[in-house]
Amino acid sequence: MSFTLIDLSSENYELPASVWAWKTAVEIIRSYDIVADGTLREIGSNASGVSISDDEAQLIGGRIRSELLPKLEPNKRIFSDLSITDEPDDGVIHKDESEQWRNYSASYAWLEEFSEFCLKSKGFQVF
Repeated sequence: MSFTLIDLSSENYELPASVWAWKTAVEIIRSYDIVADGTLREIGSNASGVSISDDEAQLIGGRIRSELLPKLEPNKRIFSDLSITDEPDDGVIHKDESEQWRNYSASYAWLEEFSEFCLKSKGFQVF
C-alpha cells in the first residue's frame, strides 16, 4: 500500500509515500497539533482524498525543517513512536505486536523531500 500527496494547486506536483514512511509522517504531524483529529484519522487511510490546507502544509513543512531535520541528520531515521535511530532499516517485517512499531520509519531524505513538498505546495490531498 502506498500514498500519493497531490498539491492542491497543481495536479502535476505530487509526492509518493510508502505506507511505512507515511504512517510515521502522520504521527509527526499529530505531535505538532496542527491538524484536527478527524483529518488525522482520514489521512492515515490511502485514497481518502482528504485535504491539508495551505496554512497547515506550511506549518508542517516549516516545523519538520526547523525542528526535526536538525535532530535526524542524514544518517538517521525516525520511527512512528517518534524515537530516532541511526541503525539502517534492515527490511525485516516485525510481526510480533510488541515490535510492529519498528516497521514504520521515515528517513532524513524522505522527510526533507516531504517538508519541501509542504512548503512549495498550496496544501495537498492524500490519495
